[in-house]
Amino acid sequence: MLNKAKTLKGYKLDSLDGEFGEVQEFYFDDRHWTIRYLVANTGGWLTGRQVLISPYALVATINAEQHVAVNLTKKQIEDSPVLSTDKPVSRQFEEAYYGHYGWPMYWNGPYMWGAYPYIARDRASWKTSTQGEKAWDPHLRSTDAVSGYEIQALDGEIGHVEDFIIDDETWAIRYLVVATRNWWPGKKVLVSPQWIERVSWSESKVFVNLSREAIKQSPEYSAEALITRDYETGLHRHYQRPGYWAGEPVAGEQSH
Repeated sequence: MLNKAKTLKGYKLDSLDGEFGEVQEFYFDDRHWTIRYLVANTGGWLTGRQVLISPYALVATINAEQHVAVNLTKKQIEDSPVLSTDKPVSRQFEEAYYGHYGWPMYWNGPYMWGAYPYIARDRASWKTSTQGEKAWDPHLRSTDAVSGYEIQALDGEIGHVEDFIIDDETWAIRYLVVATRNWWPGKKVLVSPQWIERVSWSESKVFVNLSREAIKQSPEYSAEALITRDYETGLHRHYQRPGYWAGEPVAGEQSH
């Protein structure tokens, strides 16, 4: 299901043995535009550290109850590697974190989830070795920090990043929600990360390879409406771009 990052913010987090906090924000990598960690606000528990939860442990998003089910115990979370609140997420920390839980490392391999194009939750399907896989260096970004970045079309500015649409099956960011401000007052549009040409992190700007006119003529996005596959198909057809669902294997399928 597709959810807005700001909608998920504040959802309660349920471990295997009780509630332990709420969703604060997300960290994503700027290569695959995929959520790598949910950042938990644990209140008075585990103070002075960032409590990060990998999507490997996120087993269900229950919108009706505004809860996210986490397949970990509080003890497992408490015993995980400590990252101070003032420290960035380093490769050293990530290796220790993934080693603690025994999950496949997402940066070892060519796919969204390393050696897999999806989150492989069945341990029996995991490869015994990823030594032959080519590793890449992830750069993690905060959804809170990137909100507000300017969006630059081929022929001028169109607005700013207001939110992110997240697929809670793969935890990929499927769309950026763009508020068009003075250029097209009151309107919002969706832009896929696949249509991003580059990001200037120093200038806080996202450059997309779309024209302003094409964006203005795109199917209107309503924050109140569910994003259906029919809507997505129409959006991709408008831009003459293939849908992300066309080339992605689903869990249980073999990639070739």
